[in-house]
Amino acid sequence: MTRLIPPILVLILLSALVPLRVLHPETLVMRANAAMPWDVPLSLGLVVLAWAFWHFKRRDAEIHTFRQPKVMVTDGPFRYSRNPMYLGFFLLLLAAAFYVNTWCALLAPLAFLLTAIFWYIPHEEKRMRDTFGSAYDDYAWTTRRWI
Repeated sequence: MTRLIPPILVLILLSALVPLRVLHPETLVMRANAAMPWDVPLSLGLVVLAWAFWHFKRRDAEIHTFRQPKVMVTDGPFRYSRNPMYLGFFLLLLAAAFYVNTWCALLAPLAFLLTAIFWYIPHEEKRMRDTFGSAYDDYAWTTRRWI
C-alpha cells in the first residue's frame, strides 16, 4: 500500500469526479463577471503546492511520502503548517468538488483528508521523529499540523 503516494490519490479522486461533472452539467450555475466558489480554493491550493514544492526542491528534501527523509524543512510554508502539500492537495480537490457542484463530489476531498490524517501524516511523523528526534518534536510543538 506504500505505492499510493498523495499525488496519485489526488489524480484518482479527480478522475472519479469527471463522471459526476458529465452526468450533472446543468447543476453548475455560471454568472457573467462573478467569481465562482471554486476559484479561491483552486488558486490557494496551487500557490501552496508550488510554494511547498519549491522549498522542498531548494533544500533537496525527500518529497516521496514513504521514503526516508533527508532534510527537515521548516521555512516557507512549513513555518505555518507541517503539511502544506496535503493542504494544497485538499484545496485542489475541494475546488474540483465545488466545480462539479453536487453534494457527493465533496466525498473526494473528504476521502483525501481522512487518508492524510489517518495514514500519510502518521507515517511521515513517525519517520521524522525517528530521523530527527527532538528537533522534529520541537518543530511539531511550535507548528500546527494544518494551519
